[in-house]
Amino acid sequence: MTKQEGPGIPSPSMGQEEIALPGIVSRDEWQVARDDLLAEEKALMKARDSLAAKRRRLPMTPVRIDYRFIGPDGEVNLLGLFAGRRQLIVYRFFYAPDVENWPDGSCSGCAFFADTVIHPAHLAARDTTLVFVTAAPQERVTQLQARMGWEEIPFFTLVGDDFSQDFDVEEMFGLNVFIRDGERVYRTYFVNGRGIEEIGPAWSFLDITPLGRQEDWQDVPPGRPQGPTYEWWRLHDNYGDVASPRTSR
Repeated sequence: MTKQEGPGIPSPSMGQEEIALPGIVSRDEWQVARDDLLAEEKALMKARDSLAAKRRRLPMTPVRIDYRFIGPDGEVNLLGLFAGRRQLIVYRFFYAPDVENWPDGSCSGCAFFADTVIHPAHLAARDTTLVFVTAAPQERVTQLQARMGWEEIPFFTLVGDDFSQDFDVEEMFGLNVFIRDGERVYRTYFVNGRGIEEIGPAWSFLDITPLGRQEDWQDVPPGRPQGPTYEWWRLHDNYGDVASPRTSR
């Protein structure tokens, strides 16, 4: 049997009676300090926007589509993972007999990430499909989804090792981003390691895609679609057909 994780480890602060706290100042002094830091935070936000704009200008490279995956409705190829949408984000999730916590649990780091992920309907509304792929068979995946409350995240079982080997996720978790033009598929972005730490909210996923948030304030190359900011947001169960699987274009 693979290694099983133990019970939760108390945070260091839980076992320390006295800890160093921030200095005490007047309200006015606190506001000055807060405003100084806010200026730096806004500069960092602008820098992130600029980096996302550069990311949207990355070139893309063609990939084959005959990678095979098994989902709840049977076998599909890479193109099938798109569910008819324009963009695809694939997370390599480690859940297999040689991974910790098998068979009732998965890699604890992958599980931690899954718990942070936005409801996929918000991404679908931006023409983007998010899927998790894993080595575990579908019957195990279904049990794990039920246990962890991940029923809304689409999970597919990898057929063979080709996809993992070709897209740098054979030994470590990672996110690959693809875009399609009809039946032609291209790889546009990849991130793993600590680069995944800040990804989870809808904006963080969309900002690693070529189309971005598709809001008119973003800096995008000519010809990229954009629309009004804020207006497209809905409750995740109220997008209707906008978030439904689409007929391939």
